[in-house]
Amino acid sequence: MAQERTGVATLKGNPITLLGPELKVGDKAPDFSLNKSLTEVVSLQDYAGKVKLVSVVPSIDTGVCDAQTRRFNEAAAGLGDNVIVLTVSVDTPFAQARWCAAAGIDKVVMLSDYKNNSFGESYGVLIKEFALDMRAIFVLDGDNTIKYVEYLSEMTEHPNYESAIEAAKSLV
Repeated sequence: MAQERTGVATLKGNPITLLGPELKVGDKAPDFSLNKSLTEVVSLQDYAGKVKLVSVVPSIDTGVCDAQTRRFNEAAAGLGDNVIVLTVSVDTPFAQARWCAAAGIDKVVMLSDYKNNSFGESYGVLIKEFALDMRAIFVLDGDNTIKYVEYLSEMTEHPNYESAIEAAKSLV
């Protein structure tokens, strides 16, 4: 049974329950299995040695998630080849691919947690009430140690884009 965290997050002011641990700077990032497409599954090992900026969004088809993914797509161009920007949501790979094509997103790697929400649970972002992943940002160094983390306390708010981007830049 996953750890339940209450009183730490809301949706439009209404409390929601997050499942899983609260990860902190200095923690080793949990490995994951996420779908890059319907048939291709990736893990942290696929990005070994790279700095990873992991942007977690509840659903790509909402305004803040759209803006967040576009902002990190723009930033990715200036981060260099040693940084990979991953966006994780529970949207299906089909929905992610459709959205990226429509939005012209070409630098961010979209990954789906739709099958079993294992990423959400291991990173402490799975919303019990909705089976969506809560908005959060994680920056991991090349050895998968968490160097920056931001869990949003309100689902509809934007993360601190500049702090996350600077954290990734500082590791290159």
